[in-house]
Amino acid sequence: MATVQPFLTGNGDQRQTLVVVFLRGGADGLNMVAPLQDDGYYQARPRIAIKAAEAVKLDGFYGLNPILRPLEKAWKDGALAIVHAAGSEDETRSHFEAQDLMEHGGLAAGGWLGRFLRSRANNVSGALSAVAVGRALPESLRGAPSATVMESFRDFALGGNSRRLAGPLENLYARFDSPLGRAARDTLAALDRIEKLRHTAYQPAHGAEYARDGFSQGLLQIARLIKARVGLEAASVDLGGWDSHLTQSRIMDPRMTELAAGLAAFYQDLGRDMDTVSVVVMTEFGRRVSENSAFGTDHGRGSVMFALGGGVKGGRVLGRWPTLKDEVLEGPGDLPVTTNYRDVLAPILQRHSPAANLRFVFPHHEFRPVPMFA
Repeated sequence: MATVQPFLTGNGDQRQTLVVVFLRGGADGLNMVAPLQDDGYYQARPRIAIKAAEAVKLDGFYGLNPILRPLEKAWKDGALAIVHAAGSEDETRSHFEAQDLMEHGGLAAGGWLGRFLRSRANNVSGALSAVAVGRALPESLRGAPSATVMESFRDFALGGNSRRLAGPLENLYARFDSPLGRAARDTLAALDRIEKLRHTAYQPAHGAEYARDGFSQGLLQIARLIKARVGLEAASVDLGGWDSHLTQSRIMDPRMTELAAGLAAFYQDLGRDMDTVSVVVMTEFGRRVSENSAFGTDHGRGSVMFALGGGVKGGRVLGRWPTLKDEVLEGPGDLPVTTNYRDVLAPILQRHSPAANLRFVFPHHEFRPVPMFA
């Protein structure tokens, strides 16, 4: 194990991490960040619109759903930026097709995040360079040089006899200076690091408190990996259940509570480390502008994206607002997409790896990057 660097990717100076949060089910951006000064919003949603008096005021035009108030501190700190009317070019309004297209980064093999990790100039990856918190590898990480799926640290082990097995395996693979041997030694080093984390009580910093739901606990584990300097370059975590056809508040309010509490705890816990950690929140599409007869909203087009930390110049809602006039709406009455999600991701990826080939990451896309850092 002497050849394994303290930082498991082999680059002890690399400390940047990208965390991708995917809201599966088509989150209603108009319910999360309301255009309070657009009269069309209240005309289209007489029963479910966010009341201006209750919203968290952002910039005079937009207001944050009061359930998302825990994110207000990051907004005021200038660490949270919001992009409205964001989404993809998909017009099927099918969860599966829209998610697939977005996670692949277009009509391309593998996932956009996997291609990004392959495109870096110094493509050195360890067993914990990319981690998906959950039960399955998301499509965005397909093709990554290395990716680990875990629901908790307990999943990343050799079973009940891990310590007994590790010694003989170390001796075996110490003889091989091949890619397989190096990968095996790196994985065993990662197992050892996780074993120590698993048996060490974790105390979040700066008074942060994580909720007990799966989303918050997933972010807690990501925070531990970041602080342990195990070489985590990309992490993915999902928050599902946003399909709000019926009684929208009953569907979305619990999800927004989890989202806000988890992100706020993560932001507070990491403190200054957030300067090198970027969190991106995205969803496959938004919802119809007009409410339906069941106090819900149907599948639509444009939604919102959030960018937290990573040096972003926040405290701003970015993107071109198209207005909610009938003649502007798309198809059956949807908020148009005026900012492609790739144009939000591209400047963030470039900041994490300036030499990354973004045309390889997002092929066939004409870039109009959002000025996240200007």
